[in-house]
Amino acid sequence: MTTWFRATRICGIIRYRELFEAWRVFLTMSEDVFEALRAEMLAEVIAEAAMTASHTGRGVFSERVIDVLARVPRHEFVPIELQPYAYLNRPLPIGYEKTISQPFIVALMTDLLELEPDDVVLEIGAGAGYQAAILAQLVRQVYSVDIIEELAEGAEKRLKRLGYANVEVRVANGYYGLAEHAPYDNIIVTAACELIPPPLLAQLKPGGRMIIPTGIPDKQALTLVEKSASGKLSTRDVLPVRFSELEEPGATAGLA
Repeated sequence: MTTWFRATRICGIIRYRELFEAWRVFLTMSEDVFEALRAEMLAEVIAEAAMTASHTGRGVFSERVIDVLARVPRHEFVPIELQPYAYLNRPLPIGYEKTISQPFIVALMTDLLELEPDDVVLEIGAGAGYQAAILAQLVRQVYSVDIIEELAEGAEKRLKRLGYANVEVRVANGYYGLAEHAPYDNIIVTAACELIPPPLLAQLKPGGRMIIPTGIPDKQALTLVEKSASGKLSTRDVLPVRFSELEEPGATAGLA
């Protein structure tokens, strides 16, 4: 048996044990436990909102956003071995070098959009589908795109299984938005780019809002874009953040 083979086998055994332990812990966690953990997560989100208010201008999130954050089962949107940690106020890996965003950031981005019940929203970066699930309970329709086919398909199946009927997920390069259903009342982007993609600005309805991380990898900021009724654009940097990068023009749908 070669050293490489032995090392690979050992790593496989360790991984199996980790999965088994996570599954064992998960089986002991009832819905009451998850509900209690969500409440703890929510308390941390509310506290962080207060601490960052001088930057964000949002010391208190809307009751609608808080209520939805308290109800959406985040543990359904992470790999099974991470489900015991789903309600930590931190990002978690979901595969393909991507993460599910920190709950505070999800709440902040959602709140900044000032969503209305009849809104139609475009999400760039479906990921595991958690952000779309939050949006789905606040607006009439959500369209979400992801360039990674496996993530898009997984998010769509997960959202349907959980009963989110007003979300449609597509495999596409989010840089170009989704012109088919434009214009949108709001656009939310969960990947960073140095400059805001012109197609997204064009697909934002007059009077609409977009929240998007912008800047170079080591110096990103969450940016709020507002388009006036006359079409004039204004931007405001809200908070320093760190997101994975949005695929630039020329990237092919389905490639990580």
